[in-house]
Amino acid sequence: MQQITLIRPDDWHVHFRDGEALKETVPHHAQRFGRAIVMPNLKPPITSVSLAKNYRQQIVAATPKDFDFNPLMTLYLTQMTSPEDIEQAKESGIIYGVKFYPAGATTNSDAGVTDIFRLIPTLQTMAEVGLPLLIHAEVTDPAVDVFDREKIFLESVIKPLLQKVPDLTVVLEHVTTKEMADFVIDAGDQVAATVTPQHLLYTRNDIFKGGIHPHLYCLPILKREQHRERLREIVKSGHKRFFLGTDSAPHSQSAKESSCGCAGIFSAPCAIEIYAEIFELLGALDKLEGFSSCYGADFYGLPRNKTQITLIKKPWAVPESYPLDSKNRIIPLKASETLHWQLT
Repeated sequence: MQQITLIRPDDWHVHFRDGEALKETVPHHAQRFGRAIVMPNLKPPITSVSLAKNYRQQIVAATPKDFDFNPLMTLYLTQMTSPEDIEQAKESGIIYGVKFYPAGATTNSDAGVTDIFRLIPTLQTMAEVGLPLLIHAEVTDPAVDVFDREKIFLESVIKPLLQKVPDLTVVLEHVTTKEMADFVIDAGDQVAATVTPQHLLYTRNDIFKGGIHPHLYCLPILKREQHRERLREIVKSGHKRFFLGTDSAPHSQSAKESSCGCAGIFSAPCAIEIYAEIFELLGALDKLEGFSSCYGADFYGLPRNKTQITLIKKPWAVPESYPLDSKNRIIPLKASETLHWQLT
């Protein structure tokens, strides 16, 4: 196959940052995707409808005029988020989910939740109005091995939470383990998962192959081969509750390559092209459109995009870096490597 035409894809998990960086991060997505679920972990976090509206205006302003791109906003769940906040979010028409970061789990998560079970009334309101809970599914207990955080979270948080609020719609972001993936399959139609390119491409060995590779450091961290293989099996099967979420997370080259490098992988400039390579490798190019363009929209109850994109089989070299702002550059996933699918 030398050409693929897809319903325009959506990205159901992305970080744009804010300020000057938006003019560099947003166009990469606007070129490839029709919509994106925008993460709210800024400083300060997006905890209200008014803050979400302001942030959305900034993203729209950074979108090139020749692209039809719709940012779908989220609220940052805190220990103070009330049922009234949820009702206002639903009524706003611009909020499509509420992000649950366990406090301290990842970048800009310090204001996150310390005890989700004290927020049951808020979660019940979310279930009633149909607003999904988007979960970074990792425990933050320092006694828990970093490679086990998702598995422990499943048993200690996800399962008891859904017993208490069984009608809650949940998206388990950037799923990385066999245990969590199998749970999603068995959980029923109200639970779905996003899958990143890095967790389909790499294992934890790749972080340390020939030295430490800081640009492969993300949270949840890359896992064992058995977990990657399970994720590959599921997306190859075309399961309708697993869909595209890049978790593209911009950090400057200096921040990634510092003595305490930031967690996050920047895949925006070549995300759909990388997914195409993965699905071709799996012998499942016929499943790419569902994964990238249909299943997420269906789960969120939104219409599929009306336009299309075309990828052609043509080698191209991913640039070594891109500008992030006037002072910094950013290293993309697959930097300086050759990809064989190219967006026309």
